[in-house]
Amino acid sequence: MAAGASAGFCQVIITTPMELLKIQLQDAGRLTAQSRNGGAALQAPRLSATAIALNLLKSKGITGLYKGNAATLLRDVFFSLIYFPLFANLRDLGRTNQVDEAPFYWSFTSGLIAGGVAAVAANPADVIKTRLQLLTRGANERAYTGIPDAFRSIVREEGFSAFMKGAGCRVMVIAPLFGIAQTVYYLGVAERILGIKN
Repeated sequence: MAAGASAGFCQVIITTPMELLKIQLQDAGRLTAQSRNGGAALQAPRLSATAIALNLLKSKGITGLYKGNAATLLRDVFFSLIYFPLFANLRDLGRTNQVDEAPFYWSFTSGLIAGGVAAVAANPADVIKTRLQLLTRGANERAYTGIPDAFRSIVREEGFSAFMKGAGCRVMVIAPLFGIAQTVYYLGVAERILGIKN
């Protein structure tokens, strides 16, 4: 569990800026549509990830790229905390004895199931992270002051079911990704490419 949580902690260094930029690009169309449909007159300029990153670096420094870092950390550490032990336990169920590895299809299935379960379990943190990382707000949208404020406000205004928004899509991406990753690891694809004997 500690190794899984540590892996989640380390990946946040890279994923937080990428997630922040992705969310801004995805959100730009919503704001433009809102202005066309009678909402506040927000005119979203044509954006690129580079333009957003440079603007954040100029206005807020490197910390601007890490807005929502605590929520990303919460999501990724929680995901890894669930995923790695669950995967290991599921994989071990496929072993015929204590010496042999489980067959590759069992590793794939274990990765698929563990990835799906962890994705659903971490989805509330993903919803909070996404809401915190929005840089531009639409008409009548409030900014959250942090994770507790976002949690309370979402529960009060939308109910607990709001924390499962996007969970199905997240599972459709993450479950196969982790199933394939475990299969690639099992088959030793990287070792073969690099010429390393395992």
